[in-house]
Amino acid sequence: MSAPEKALVAGVDGARSGWIAVLRDLAVPGRAEVRTVSHFCEILAFRHAPSVVAVDIPIGLPDRAGIGGRGPERTVRPLLGERQSSVFSIPSRAAVYCDDYGNACRIALETSDPPRKISKQAFNIFPKIREIDELMTPHLEHCIYEVHPEVAFWRLNGEKPMSLPKKVKSSANRPGLEERARLLEGFGFARTFLDQQLPNGAGRDDLLDACVNALIAERILHGRARPHPENFERDGRGLRMAIWA
Repeated sequence: MSAPEKALVAGVDGARSGWIAVLRDLAVPGRAEVRTVSHFCEILAFRHAPSVVAVDIPIGLPDRAGIGGRGPERTVRPLLGERQSSVFSIPSRAAVYCDDYGNACRIALETSDPPRKISKQAFNIFPKIREIDELMTPHLEHCIYEVHPEVAFWRLNGEKPMSLPKKVKSSANRPGLEERARLLEGFGFARTFLDQQLPNGAGRDDLLDACVNALIAERILHGRARPHPENFERDGRGLRMAIWA
């Protein structure tokens, strides 16, 4: 995919308040802005719509889950070393569409080989997975891509995992966030942008993840990103199952 003369790309991450998007105007080096929205579809309806949206959410859900989740999860974990615990195994679509944790675990057991329940942490992101799954079609694959922040940092860090965790016991880890902020500075993000005050419901880790996702969106636009796995599969609805970086 070649970049048009004027192009806007977006990196998106989930936040407590909904979604946080970092928009980069590729016609003006260093120009970026942050927007928070309640619903993902609002990003596609911006007055100046992004050419590529790179979002940290699973796209393409299996009918049955195998060992290690989908192909994307199995492919990227070995790349991330100590950071691989950040990659969740995605259960079946039927389990994802349960809004009760007990029922979700029961259906996950029935639709996985070998039978496997789901973590509460994974269950908590099911509403956002459903939000994009309900919107997504094969036609939208030209602009919406699945990414993963730790895979993105790995790619931009010379294909080496980050040395420090972003969170420790579910709380932000300042040294890990600083390590990622320094890397983002090297790719054109101003320190003042990375340290800005965010609206309630969005954390600094969300901002940094959205920033690195935006850099992958730029790589996608310029044809410099690749899917993991390269020989990706499609789910029962025809949706691509791949993490891009």
